[in-house]
Amino acid sequence: MNIINGMFGKKKDVSLGLYGAPNAGKTTLANKICVDWLGEPLGAVSEVPHETRVVQKKEKVNMHVNGRKLSMNLLDMPGIATKVDYKEFLRYGIKKDEARARAKEATKGIIEAIKWLENVDAALVVMDSTQDPYTQVNITILGNLEARNIPVILVANKTDLPGANVEKIKEAFPQYRLVALSAKKGDNIEQLYRIIS
Repeated sequence: MNIINGMFGKKKDVSLGLYGAPNAGKTTLANKICVDWLGEPLGAVSEVPHETRVVQKKEKVNMHVNGRKLSMNLLDMPGIATKVDYKEFLRYGIKKDEARARAKEATKGIIEAIKWLENVDAALVVMDSTQDPYTQVNITILGNLEARNIPVILVANKTDLPGANVEKIKEAFPQYRLVALSAKKGDNIEQLYRIIS
């Protein structure tokens, strides 16, 4: 039995939130899902952290996998961070005033993402598999989801990159179902669809 249908049975619309640290690949994954099932991407992707600063939503993403149908509202959340420093943006050639504005928007986005937990039926927690998964951000996200009994699937993303270590994520959070994939290349995306459909 898969996680989402197991939890929601005949529920018509499931809201699926994508949570994670900045630049973990949430929007890349959301875009892959939307292109595969709707033929169009959800949002802009950038190497600059906090590119997504407001919740991006795509309704009626209809999946058909293994004879099952699932209609989802896909929610791409701003990256969660414990602090946002405008200086972070200066390294990308962004001017000081714009960097300060971005930092302010990013902070608002984090608060908005946490508030949206009230409307999320299940979550994909996206982690960059080239980074140490045992961070305050990941622990905070998972703690918030657990406190609300929201089903979680961990996504070990960026498996196409050198230094990817899926085992580290499994060891850090063994209690969760985990899918290893490359959202950018689409590697192993079918496994994710089988689990959530």
